[in-house]
Amino acid sequence: MNYLFGTGLIGAITAGRTLLRGSRDEPLTWRAILSWASWGITLALAVGAIVDTRRLKQGKPIAHDSPVYAKQQKEQEKDAKQLNKELKRKKR
Repeated sequence: MNYLFGTGLIGAITAGRTLLRGSRDEPLTWRAILSWASWGITLALAVGAIVDTRRLKQGKPIAHDSPVYAKQQKEQEKDAKQLNKELKRKKR
């Protein structure tokens, strides 16, 4: 539920609503088509970020090109350091 209120998704929905209002009575031109294509890409990126964030919280792997990937790598390095510390303590 907390994913639904992300700024990327809210921005995409707001932009889509504004685009819809602006193009309601206008003829379909190449500029309008590009605007709708741009909005579709923005919406897809926002949904992709939500999916990646959810996968991160579930501990599933994330694609290397995702903005969330760096966060996953930091968490894995932190876990590895913690494991090494525990192993060293057990050896003593």
